[in-house]
Amino acid sequence: MIKRERAAEIVVPFVLVVVVMIGLCAASLDILSAARAFVGGESRWSKAQKIAVSSLQHYLATDAEPDYQRFLDAIAVPLGDHRARLELDRPRPDMAVVTAGFLRGGIDRADIPGMARLYRYFHGVGSIRRAVNVWVKADQSIDELVALAGDAHERISHGDHPADWTESTSSRLRDIDERLTPLEYDFSDALGGAARETANLLRVWLCLVAASMVLIAARRARRLLDDRARVARDLRASEDRFQLAVAGSNDGLWDWDRTTGHIYLSPRLREMLGFDRMKGEPNRSVFLCLHPDDRRPVMRAVTAHAWSNTPLDVEFRVPQPVGGPRWFHARGASSRDDAGTSRRMAGSVTEITERRRADAMLFAAKERAEVTLQSIGDAVITTDARGCIDYLNPSAERLTQWTTERARGKPVSAICQFRAESSGASIDDPVMQVLGGQAAWSQEDKLVLAHAEGRATAIDLTATPIRDRAGNMDGVVLVMRDVSSDREHAAQLSYQASHDVLTGLINRREFERRLARAVSSAESSGHPFTVLYLDLDQFKVVNDTCSHAAGDELLRQIGSLFLSHVRPIDAVARLGGDEFVVLLENCTPDAALSIAEGLRTAIGDLHFAFGERSFSISVSIGLISLSGEQRLARQDILGAADAACHLAKEKGRNRVQPYHLDDEEVAVRQTEMCWVSRIQAALADNRLRLYSQDIVDLRNPMEHPHVELLVRMVGEDGEMLPPRAFIPAAERYGLMPSIDRWVVQTAFAALRDALDRGVADVPSLCTINLSGTSLSEDGLSVFLRQQFDAFHIAPSSICFEITETAAISSLSRATTFIHEMRAIGCRFSLDDFGAGMSSFTYLKHLPVDFVKIEGSFVKDMIEDPIDLAMVEAINNIGHVTGKQTIAECVSSPELLAAVHRLGIDYAQGFVLSVPHPFLQAHEPMRAAPVAEHSAA
Repeated sequence: MIKRERAAEIVVPFVLVVVVMIGLCAASLDILSAARAFVGGESRWSKAQKIAVSSLQHYLATDAEPDYQRFLDAIAVPLGDHRARLELDRPRPDMAVVTAGFLRGGIDRADIPGMARLYRYFHGVGSIRRAVNVWVKADQSIDELVALAGDAHERISHGDHPADWTESTSSRLRDIDERLTPLEYDFSDALGGAARETANLLRVWLCLVAASMVLIAARRARRLLDDRARVARDLRASEDRFQLAVAGSNDGLWDWDRTTGHIYLSPRLREMLGFDRMKGEPNRSVFLCLHPDDRRPVMRAVTAHAWSNTPLDVEFRVPQPVGGPRWFHARGASSRDDAGTSRRMAGSVTEITERRRADAMLFAAKERAEVTLQSIGDAVITTDARGCIDYLNPSAERLTQWTTERARGKPVSAICQFRAESSGASIDDPVMQVLGGQAAWSQEDKLVLAHAEGRATAIDLTATPIRDRAGNMDGVVLVMRDVSSDREHAAQLSYQASHDVLTGLINRREFERRLARAVSSAESSGHPFTVLYLDLDQFKVVNDTCSHAAGDELLRQIGSLFLSHVRPIDAVARLGGDEFVVLLENCTPDAALSIAEGLRTAIGDLHFAFGERSFSISVSIGLISLSGEQRLARQDILGAADAACHLAKEKGRNRVQPYHLDDEEVAVRQTEMCWVSRIQAALADNRLRLYSQDIVDLRNPMEHPHVELLVRMVGEDGEMLPPRAFIPAAERYGLMPSIDRWVVQTAFAALRDALDRGVADVPSLCTINLSGTSLSEDGLSVFLRQQFDAFHIAPSSICFEITETAAISSLSRATTFIHEMRAIGCRFSLDDFGAGMSSFTYLKHLPVDFVKIEGSFVKDMIEDPIDLAMVEAINNIGHVTGKQTIAECVSSPELLAAVHRLGIDYAQGFVLSVPHPFLQAHEPMRAAPVAEHSAA
């Protein structure tokens, strides 16, 4: 029976080891097989992805539906794997769905169970986790590829695939493919790593099992062969060490037999002290591992314990190869003989490095907190759980005029009296309110800290409870901040926010607030009010002559003059520049007109002197008076007064121009001013549209015509507005240069796009109108050259058209500009020829290529012999000076025939072509033709 038990003791461990080895081998082979299947699946996945990308790229180039079908067939492989992975991510996956997905991805049915097990149980481990993460990223790109293909198929099916879209889509497709390629390599690398890890793990386990078998065999043999007596001695020695260790051990154990000199260190202690790197048994040289500064104190403590039985309790450091030293705490006890001599010592060593660091950090944190409280500007008071003061930082001592020694133990209410700034009412002690259960105290009203001598300091105050680890309230911290200067600064900012810095008058925002109040008062009580809009005449002369400092001084004097000539209840504001506005509340129209005339006279009597120069100042005033019965939107009142002021300037300046609701003249100015913001909004929102009208060569009507570019505006409601609706306002208020530049950039971009796309009907010559204000601007020729270079447009394909009046008004500038642009190949046309007073005199001085005969002469020349003679004369003089002629406003076949008989070179009009979107299909004419304004 005993033999059987011993045989079982020997055999059973080996059987268990063999079973474990078999299990490990089976599991490892299963993992390797599954990894191999995943590698094969990745190969099919990557091939399918490449085929899908290639098919889709080919589909974008050919629009062939079979290419798109090949894409769908190829992309089904990654999508099947994607579906299987999503199902495996569920807590209870449906294996039928998983199998269907992997089969769709080209996986052999026999490999699917192993792949599913590998994914479910190891997808978060090592290289397999990295492979799964790569798989997820790849599926995101596949989803993006599928979405891109679907969008492309829909747009190609509907024929909506311009070249720029196709190029952009191909670029996105290449980007997706470039992102997928490294992911495929990463996936293969990760799976290869998983296979290698599995093989390495199997080798390690086999080695461990083999080593275990050898150790087990050796141990069993040793147990059978060792002498029972030696085992007994070892057991007794082990028992002794154990008993001593129990008495003094914590982490590492040591045992020093002073009789033999043998020192025993437990494995843990050897590791702690760094002896695991040393060979041989430790001896008294163990003290050499200590920090040099700690060796002598430790040796004295051991000696004192051995000879005087002093408790052995000592801390020491052990230097480390990397980083700072580690701290240890050693305790020990002795086994003594009858004489009290220590024969054997044993004890424990505990590492206290973290505790030492924590103590150091706690001390440093305490020091930082104290230094912070000493240095911050906020006053901080801390109390205990009863509300009695513990501490005041220096800022609190200065603010309260109490020291910490005097205030300690007193309630906060004894040294601080808080009052509401608005009412002066006392505020209850916030500390007691917090201790009473309020989570955190704050006061919406502004507070002041009252001092014994009667003065008060504006403060911000917060009170917050201090809690211990158990959540019990342990005190309160009170933080006060002196905000006296902040509130003074806020008051100053409030004043600056509502007043003009230069003149001290109120600004536009404050004036509009008061105007809104006056409108409401007039609606409720019927009290009339008047708004004066004042604009200094020739203010720019002062700035240009004597610098802006003179202009600022003039504005300050004007501001002071206003205040002395209006009532105290009236509001005077500077809107900006040299524009002022006055609000006369509860003022009749006659009284308002009298005040306005008084202001005009006072300003006219002001003789402004700066340095050695003096100036006579005048002002144009727009006046609008309203009452409760006369309603006008608040935002329109200033616009009406401004329009009246502009009209006063146009009538000769230095006058008062009243505004009446039925005044058509002022209404026209106001309408034009409203167009300014609408034009600016249309430019900002890209609501201008470029149209073109053909100019036909009468000598060769079949020749490809050149065109004149026209501009229209899309209104806020989507209605197409003709040029005559907004061009006059743009010319009056200086917006034509912006429109001209928009036309140039838009036309060049459209031409470049049409040429790149190979459009057949690109005009051979495009005429672009330039306004007189654009010709007067510096840098126009530089801008045009930049546009020619930016869009690569041939200058010979562009003709710039300028009006006769614009050219004559600045003849030298116009002539210089024409010469500069003709030097690079541009051509020029003189528009509205015959409308000016000196047309024939200036014609020979302007180096233009075309002369456009004024349309008012052309359209009536059949009935009016004078118009006919004018047209004939202009045509003859144009030919004599070497210029080609163009007849405008040719609106009927009879008129076209008459123009042709006169020998005019070109004709333009509705009988030949209606305006149509530039470089788009011609639109049918839906209504009777109307006169077009050329694009600026």
